[in-house]
Amino acid sequence: MTGRGVDEEKRATLRRFAALGAATSLAGVLDAPDGESDAREAILGYLAATPGAHFSKVRDDLGLGTGETQHHLRHLLDAGAIESHRDGDYRRFFPAGRFSPFEQVALGYLRRETPRGMAIELLRDPDAGAGDLAAALGVSAPTISKHAADLDEAGLLDREDGYALTRPETLLVLLVRHADSFDDDAVAFAADAAAHISVDAE
Repeated sequence: MTGRGVDEEKRATLRRFAALGAATSLAGVLDAPDGESDAREAILGYLAATPGAHFSKVRDDLGLGTGETQHHLRHLLDAGAIESHRDGDYRRFFPAGRFSPFEQVALGYLRRETPRGMAIELLRDPDAGAGDLAAALGVSAPTISKHAADLDEAGLLDREDGYALTRPETLLVLLVRHADSFDDDAVAFAADAAAHISVDAE
């Protein structure tokens, strides 16, 4: 692909997410020089569609440079348009005021393949054990145990008597609302699960 092709692709991506960002109530805080507001609106739109994305995902999915991404994220954080949550080695970003601390933690884990798969399987079958989860996800039992310990420590899973999600309704809503930003398995799950969520669920 030529450099011109890359530039056009980047501009198209930014325009697509900028349209979402411009529609948010936070767009007024952008106050950016010419040429920078599109990138900031794109980040706002991207985070509205992909809450809990970490720095590298924001940068790569929007086709921005590292320094460029750092610059715009810092401005949006300082302006109060977005907020961040430390998640192990990652810092995850969210539209400001949209998600509770529990939801931010939950979205961080739902952005990881195995924990997300575990949550989906436990929502499908609350009685599923470690062996069931390992078989369903195609991973080893020790892998399930490791992630279960992490989820327990994060307050998302109770291991006292088998495996039980601590706030299954919240996880269900997050998975359904943001299924398109996860993967095909989440989309398939959401298609069936959406019918079980009341329209006023938070």
